[in-house]
Amino acid sequence: MRNRNSFYCFVLLLLFSHLSFAQEEKQLRTGSERLEILLPMIQGKKVALVVNQTSVVGSKQKHLVDTLQTLGIAIKVIFAPEHGFRGDADAGELISDSKDPKTGLAIISLYGANKKPTYEQLKGVDVVLFDIQDVGARFYTYISTLHYVMEACAEQLVPLIVLDRPNPNDFVDGPVLVQSVRSFVGMHEIPLLYGLTVGELACMINEEGWLQKRRCPLTVIPVSGWKHGDPYQLPIKPSPNLPNQTAIRLYPSLCLFEATQVSVGRGTPFPFQVIGSPDKQYGSFKFKPKPTKGGDMHPLQKGKTCYGLDLREEKSAGGLDLSYFLRFYTLSNKGADFFSSPEFFDKLAGTRDLRSQIMEGKSEEEIRASWQPALSRYKEMRKKYLLYP
Repeated sequence: MRNRNSFYCFVLLLLFSHLSFAQEEKQLRTGSERLEILLPMIQGKKVALVVNQTSVVGSKQKHLVDTLQTLGIAIKVIFAPEHGFRGDADAGELISDSKDPKTGLAIISLYGANKKPTYEQLKGVDVVLFDIQDVGARFYTYISTLHYVMEACAEQLVPLIVLDRPNPNDFVDGPVLVQSVRSFVGMHEIPLLYGLTVGELACMINEEGWLQKRRCPLTVIPVSGWKHGDPYQLPIKPSPNLPNQTAIRLYPSLCLFEATQVSVGRGTPFPFQVIGSPDKQYGSFKFKPKPTKGGDMHPLQKGKTCYGLDLREEKSAGGLDLSYFLRFYTLSNKGADFFSSPEFFDKLAGTRDLRSQIMEGKSEEEIRASWQPALSRYKEMRKKYLLYP
C-alpha cells in the first residue's frame, strides 16, 4: 500500500512541476499541444485514446490520432464518447463500434453496448490518453465518459493521462447534485456549473473517492497560458448542436427545457440559441424545427411552427439563468404538466427540489438562496483541485 501511495504522490509532484513551468508561458497551449511533456511518457508504449473531433493539435488542427501516428506512437485502439469519433451523431443516439477509414484503427464506442471500457478492450494497453473538449456543464456527458474510463483504469491499474483543455463555461453555479438522482447526465456531487477543467475534475474524482473507493493511476498535462476567469472560444464545435460560443454559453440555462415540450432550436440553424413551442403566447419569434443531418434527425416539435424568443443577440454574462425557464413555465399555465419528463428534469437539475420550487412559484432569488449552503461546501472542496488559480 505504501508503494501505491508513493506512486500517486509522484504523479502529483510531476503535475505541479509542469504547472509551474506552464505559468511562465503566455501563449495558450492545451495539454495535447505540450508534446515535449507527453511524448516521453508514451514512447514505446501501446496507447489507447479517448477522443473525438475536438482532439486536435496546433493551429492546423491536426487530429491527435494523426499527430501521434506521424510521430511513431503505437496506437492500439480509439474509444469514442457520445456523438461518436467524428462528433456528428445525434444527442442520445447509440453509437456502434467501427473502424477509422483513414488509419484503419478500431473505434470502440463508449456510448453503445457499454459506457465503460471492458477488461478485453483494455487488454494489452499500456496507457490511456483522454483528450476531449468539455463545456463545463454537469449534464454534458463527456465527463461521465471520463468517470467510467477512470474507473476502468483504476480496476486494471492502467495509467491514464488527461490532456487538459480550458473550460468555456468557467462558473460555479446551480444546484449541487444529490445521489438519489444520479445518472449518466449527472454522476458527481458537483454543481450544474462546476468551474473546473476536465483535468481538475479528474483529480477531484480520484481524491474524493468517487471511483468506488479506488484510485486511478492519473497524470494531468495542464494547459499553459490560461487561468480561471480567462475567456476561451472553442475552435471546434464540441457537439452537433453547440455550433458557436453563443450556444455554448446558453446551453447550461436552456438544457433544462429538454425535459419539456419547449424546443431549444434543435433542427434549426441556431440550436440552443432560441426557445419556443407551438403556442403564440410564448413570443413573437417564429421557427420551425426540421430533420437536420449531422444535427438532429428527430427534433422536438418537428415540422411545427414554434413561437418564442430569439436569444442570439442577447448579451449574456454567463452562468445559469433561470429566468427563461420560469418565464415559459408561468406562461404555460400547465403546472406539473409543463414537465413532459419529470424524472429526466430531476436528473438534469441534479435534484428533485428545483422542480418543486418552480411549481411552488418561488422566485429565482429564493431558489438561488437554497443552493448556497451546498455551493459553499463545494467551493471549499474545489480549492484543493485548482491547477489554474
